[in-house]
Amino acid sequence: MEQNTALLIMDMQVAVLAGLKDTKSILNNVAAAIRSAREKKIPVIYAVVGFRPGAPEVSLHNKIFGGSKHRYSAPNMDELMKVHPDIAPLSHDIIVNKRRVSAFTGSDLEIVLRAQGIQHIVLAGVSTSGVVLSTLREAADKDYVISVLADCCEDADEEVHQVLMNKVFIRQAEVITLKDWVQK
Repeated sequence: MEQNTALLIMDMQVAVLAGLKDTKSILNNVAAAIRSAREKKIPVIYAVVGFRPGAPEVSLHNKIFGGSKHRYSAPNMDELMKVHPDIAPLSHDIIVNKRRVSAFTGSDLEIVLRAQGIQHIVLAGVSTSGVVLSTLREAADKDYVISVLADCCEDADEEVHQVLMNKVFIRQAEVITLKDWVQK
């Protein structure tokens, strides 16, 4: 096992992926990252966004979630929080429910990481300008070692994805490809 490392799969929910034009590549890459982590005995942690029935956590002032509060108020929140079946968690994987964009905000992720002795997190997910950016920034402020799997992240805006990967993330994280990470 790569000691003190965890792979964090973020917002890879059917409902979130519906916002992308093509999901085949991202799903294949994330599935390969998960397989590699499991082979290396690296814990796989899933962070999913979701709310209580009626979405009492969603403020109408929140620009990301407030405009869709009616959608988050759906009686079947389990359906909204469902991870895509191609990369579904196994029974021993950890799932954290978050209430905001960052995987840390409104979740018990930090408690899980501390309890497992995790100091290095490897990030994968959708979207680059949302959960990946917010989680990376918060993780850096919490002094985690961070790697980002560039081809295991995607954004609806490819230019934003590239700018974040090539100009912003490199200031606080190691940005690598899936191939490089698998070969480590």
